Amino acid sequence: MSKPKHPRALGETEAQAITRNIRVSPRKLNLVAGLIRNQPASQAVATLTFSKRRIALQVKKTLESAIANAENNHQLDVDQLVVTHAEVGKSIVMRRFHARGRGRSARIEKFFSHLKIVVAEKAKAETAPDSAPKQKAA
Repeated sequence: MSKPKHPRALGETEAQAITRNIRVSPRKLNLVAGLIRNQPASQAVATLTFSKRRIALQVKKTLESAIANAENNHQLDVDQLVVTHAEVGKSIVMRRFHARGRGRSARIEKFFSHLKIVVAEKAKAETAPDSAPKQKAA
């Protein structure tokens, strides 16, 4: 006997990638994750490629993994993928001590974080609502 199959948490048109224990504080990682939220996947990759932040390379790897999961595991169209969620969570905190004056010590905290990126396939009409012609009221 085996365990029952775990139901899929995501929809049929969604795929995800998770990176755990990234050596950056969640506050800094959330700034980079905010750059790609609700963007088309190709535009999000371009944004991360030219970002000056150190952690942008690791976020880009996670995004590319989510895109590859969508293409290979769920047969989704890569050209219609949109980053729907870019969640950042707290992980462990390494605590180190630093010598201070007069025999005292100060605690240094080194934060780690988790990153979860979900991409979903959207139709062309949903991704570009401004392209539809507007009709005048008579």
